[in-house]
Amino acid sequence: MSIRTTLPAAALLVAMFGASSAFADEAAAKKWIDSEFQPSTLSKDEQMKEMMWFAKAAEPFKGMEINVLSEGIPTHTYEAEVLAKAFEEITGIKVNHQILGEGEVVQAVQTQMQTNRNLYDGYVNDSDLIGTHSRLQSAINLTDWMAGEGKDVTNPMLDLDDFMGKSFTTGPDGKLWQLPDQQFANLYWFRKDWFDRPDLKEKFKAKYGYELGVPVNWSAYEDIAEFFTNDVKEIDGVRVYGHMDYGKRAPDLGWRMTDAWLSMAGEADVGIPNGRPVDEWGIRMEKGSCNPVGASVSRGGGANSPAAVYAVRKWDEWLRQYAPPGAADLDFYQSLPALAQGNVAQQIFWYSAFTATMVQPKAQGNNTVDEAGKPLWRMAPSPHGPYWKEGSQRGYQDAGSWTLFNSTPVDRRKAAWLYAQFVVSKTVDVKKSHVGLTFIRDSTVRHKSFTERAPNLGGLIEFYRSPDRVAWTPTGVNVPDYPKLAQLFWQNIGDVNSGAFTPQQAMDRLAEQMDQVMARMQAVDESNNVYHGCGPRLNPKSDPSKWLSKDHAPWAKLDNEKPKGETIAYDELIKRWTENQ
Repeated sequence: MSIRTTLPAAALLVAMFGASSAFADEAAAKKWIDSEFQPSTLSKDEQMKEMMWFAKAAEPFKGMEINVLSEGIPTHTYEAEVLAKAFEEITGIKVNHQILGEGEVVQAVQTQMQTNRNLYDGYVNDSDLIGTHSRLQSAINLTDWMAGEGKDVTNPMLDLDDFMGKSFTTGPDGKLWQLPDQQFANLYWFRKDWFDRPDLKEKFKAKYGYELGVPVNWSAYEDIAEFFTNDVKEIDGVRVYGHMDYGKRAPDLGWRMTDAWLSMAGEADVGIPNGRPVDEWGIRMEKGSCNPVGASVSRGGGANSPAAVYAVRKWDEWLRQYAPPGAADLDFYQSLPALAQGNVAQQIFWYSAFTATMVQPKAQGNNTVDEAGKPLWRMAPSPHGPYWKEGSQRGYQDAGSWTLFNSTPVDRRKAAWLYAQFVVSKTVDVKKSHVGLTFIRDSTVRHKSFTERAPNLGGLIEFYRSPDRVAWTPTGVNVPDYPKLAQLFWQNIGDVNSGAFTPQQAMDRLAEQMDQVMARMQAVDESNNVYHGCGPRLNPKSDPSKWLSKDHAPWAKLDNEKPKGETIAYDELIKRWTENQ
């Protein structure tokens, strides 16, 4: 028989790693495995094996203190407050895991890329920057790192194929540039208890001619928003509204738009994970190329196309007509508590990262659960606009991912890589996912503990076990420099909310500014090869009519942008998901 089957776990560790290192950290590992890291997809012996690998690999870095940065969501709070402490006790490496707002994280990443100063040793940085990282190559190409310089600190139990978002963090070169740490989708949220009421179902069908249910298209979403705001008006003595959103002129308004709102309307070409050649930002990049050629319709892009203008117009109209008073003045973070108040019937653009908040008990002010804590709401696929085509991206999925930089000294980079792998390891991932509900591993979402918890999570588990999950994707590789281009969105679309510009004027200006930024990038790349030959190469301007088409993006204007509303029963939707798991 082999040594693995004849020796107990502790003796096996000695055989693998030597007595001094194996037993020095075994007590700490055992304490955390028993007290915190349950449940897990691994057995306790397998967890111990993985944790002792970390202890052994970290020996050259014991006593080191490193700094990492992420944005503030429950998953990262758990990492900073719990997992960083566990990592230090098991490995001897102290981690200062700082949490800042998303905009500040992007700014820090941008500063480190521009200055080559080591501000942090590792970042949980959205995979939206995949186009930036793969072009600038100031980040570490993880594929080569794991096979080369970082091989000695790469976990043999990492199991990259288990990561659901691996395709999101792979560049045009086929290399892995980032490692997913958390994922969440923007989905449709609705009050199922209200939608199930026979009196409301009867009134809705009498007025609109079809069933009240999960909207499949934006026409139905608009009808439902109007129905609850102007017809129902009040439920159980509370004034209710048919829609929730936000509109403050702030950076998060830009994410509200770049997080696939235009492609949800149908602005982009068919294609998953992102439309090609025209993507969800309206940037055109031909298939087989790594060079963006423009955002404006006059250069073949879609940023100011009829579909994009329609998307912004509907955002503005619905916000003003169907959302609670003052919503247009809120930013993303201010709008979050709105659903928990219990006065909103549906939200078309809702991030599943905040599921943990929406399942809090009634005693904590959450009016969207019953007395037993069961959700009165459900999540479902977001409806799509009239320009959308089958086989296109359905919505956005955030994939906050570990990113390392060349500007970080190798020893600090290795220590940060160990921590990054630790917080996504199979040993800890099931427990971390129960806390944050932001799934990265297929094995985790299929764990029996989530089968048991699924009825209390409003459809989240069913979604992540379904094949639908691949149609919700992050920003893709067409975007050559996320920090430079993303800021243009909120500045221009904020002027729609203020009334300074019409949606068409704002999108025309946005498209032109995107082209101007990419033209500057092109000049730099052609002279200094900053983007390694993959910078923009803009098409010359031409008459937009040359590009507008009924066969591909940029799509020509539809004669009817409001087809008949279409809905689906939620139970039928769940049946489709579970049958295809």
